[in-house]
Amino acid sequence: MNLQQLKYICEVAHCGLNVSSAAERLHTAQPGVSNQIKLLEEELKVQIFERNGKRLVSITEPGRIIVKMAQEILRGISNIKQVGTEFSKEDTGTLSIATTHTQARYSLPPVIKAFSERFPDVRLQMHQGSPKQISEFVSSGVADIAIATEAIGIAPDLVIMPCYKWNRIVVVPPGHPLLTETKVSLEKLAEYPIITYDSAFMGRSKVNKAFEAKSLRPNVVLAAIDADVIKTYVELGLGIGLMGEMAFDSSRDKNLRAIDVSHLFEPSTTSIGIRRG
Repeated sequence: MNLQQLKYICEVAHCGLNVSSAAERLHTAQPGVSNQIKLLEEELKVQIFERNGKRLVSITEPGRIIVKMAQEILRGISNIKQVGTEFSKEDTGTLSIATTHTQARYSLPPVIKAFSERFPDVRLQMHQGSPKQISEFVSSGVADIAIATEAIGIAPDLVIMPCYKWNRIVVVPPGHPLLTETKVSLEKLAEYPIITYDSAFMGRSKVNKAFEAKSLRPNVVLAAIDADVIKTYVELGLGIGLMGEMAFDSSRDKNLRAIDVSHLFEPSTTSIGIRRG
C-alpha cells in the first residue's frame, strides 16, 4: 500500500467513478490508475469498486470505509505539510475563504482590509457559493475556512465557531405604506409580495418558522441568492425586500428605505467552520 494508491482511489471516487477523468486530474495514464487500484484491492483482499466489465459502477461497502480513511490520511499529510509551511514562513502563503455573496460583499470587506494590512504577503482567495457548497469546499480542502449562516452547522466533519448575530430589515421604496406603520406585524408583511433569500441562504429557515407559527403563508414572488438582487427588484416595484440588516447602507441605497423587523424573527448566527483536526 502506498500514498499514490490512496490518491488514486480518492480521486476516482471524487470523479464519480470515471477513471479517465481521475487520471486526467492526476496527470497520469488511465491504465496506470486502474492497475494501481487492482493491486491495492489484491493487497487488502477486498473489492473497493464494483465493476461491470472494465467499467466501475459503484463503491462497495468496505470500499466506502477505505475511501473515507484514505481521505483522512491524505488530509493529515496535507496538514503536516501546512504546519511546516506556516512555521517556516509565518507571514506568507495563501488563505482560502469560502463564503456567501452577502458576507463577502457586506461583512468581510473591513476584516479583509485589516488582515491584508497586517499580513501583506498572504494571498487571499475567496470562493462564493451556497452554505452547502461552502461546507463542501472546506471538507474537501479547497478552502481553509467557511463563513456562512445556514447549513454549515450540520456538516459532521467541520468544527463550527459562532461569530456574530444579526437580524432582518424590510426594504421598501420611499413613500411605501409600510413606512407609516408604528410597528410592522407579520400579518402586515404577508399582505405584500415579498422578495427574500433563497431557502438555502441567510437564515431563511427562521423567516419560514416565524410565518408558520402565525399560520401565515408569505407571498414570496422572488427568491434570490444575494441582497443586491433583492434591492434591485424592490427598486423596480416587484415587492418588498426581506433581508439581513448588514446588507443595507443608507448612503448607497438612496432609493430605498429600511424598516427594522427584528421583533418579528429570531436572530440568526453567522459562524466560522474549519475541518476537524
